[in-house]
Amino acid sequence: MNGVVLPVWLDALLTIVEQAQFALLRLGHWLGLTGEAHGQPAWPWSHRIAGETLLIDLGVARQLAWSGIAVGLALTAMLLALGWRRRRALLLTMAAACLVLAPWPAPALLFARAAPTSFHASPTGFSVEAIALGARVYEQHCAACHGEDGRGEGPLAATLPRWPPTLVGPLLGRRADGELFWHIADGMRDDDGRLVMPAFAGVLRDEEIWAALDYAKALAAGEGAKAAGSWQMAVPVPDMTIRCGADTPRRLAQWRGGQRLRLVAFDGSPQRIPMEDPRFLTLLVTPDGKPPASVPQFRSDCVAVSGLAWDAAARLAGVPSSRLAGTELLADRDGWLRARGTPQQKGWSDADLLCESGQARKPAADGQPALDGLTALLLRMDAEPVRFLKGGIVH
Repeated sequence: MNGVVLPVWLDALLTIVEQAQFALLRLGHWLGLTGEAHGQPAWPWSHRIAGETLLIDLGVARQLAWSGIAVGLALTAMLLALGWRRRRALLLTMAAACLVLAPWPAPALLFARAAPTSFHASPTGFSVEAIALGARVYEQHCAACHGEDGRGEGPLAATLPRWPPTLVGPLLGRRADGELFWHIADGMRDDDGRLVMPAFAGVLRDEEIWAALDYAKALAAGEGAKAAGSWQMAVPVPDMTIRCGADTPRRLAQWRGGQRLRLVAFDGSPQRIPMEDPRFLTLLVTPDGKPPASVPQFRSDCVAVSGLAWDAAARLAGVPSSRLAGTELLADRDGWLRARGTPQQKGWSDADLLCESGQARKPAADGQPALDGLTALLLRMDAEPVRFLKGGIVH
């Protein structure tokens, strides 16, 4: 997975567009002008600004940016005209000229079709429980068409009017979660009106649809790791319940506090438990969710208390559950999974980075002391944070 490196102006434009649409949605819902769909405020219009188009078509993005500046100048001129009577005609003329001469983008390029759930956010938190539920839903309702590996080559795929899209490519990253949810709930038809995917709203509960999307993300990550040695899109550390020593169990999201994280798939003797390391928090993932019988001093004593974490880690790492032991996953301070270590490797290197930011690496300064591979990798993760845009929405 390669992250997105945006020009400063485009980054600002996408953020403004995103926040403006969210603000309209919240305002309309607060005023009672819009209802709800599937438990969240519904987008009331048939179209939305296509952030994904702005991301790939800089010409359209520049037109929108200059048009936004023109609107700002026009509003400023109109405000000045309210208190400057002698120049009112000139100011109003300037405002009109700004609006007329603005390089407005073609509506067909600027807007995309929207669904009531276009701006919905998944309530699952990408947890190991949701991934496990999604695996069951996917196996029962999705695999026959999309295939066990998500590549769209299931046993029923050839019977459909249109071949199912692969989930392993960039599809999941290009569409907002809310619109993917809608396609599953409401079904899909081709340009001729033929049904290419049935509606599951009456078959699956909302939480099952969201869980299926979580599993699809994990599936895409694992298949990408196996086939290309990279994650097709940025994936966060799955949330899970953890216990450290005799402390009260708590959720991982409440425990990390912006620290780097190392997940270690552990299934061996206590003497092989990794040492505590000040560079990151270490979390053991065991097959049954139970801590080792004893933990030697100065070794990691935090463990995921659910066996579901083992299966989720195996899926994300792209290895069978039976061969996961010894695998390590590194996450950055923002919670994105970035690197994978295998039991066979002798040390860490840039080759273990499965999620890159896309930024050009800075050459090492002359005279800088050499760093061990793991430290160098962690510092690179810190220096190159992930900027992830999904469906044109910044995450």
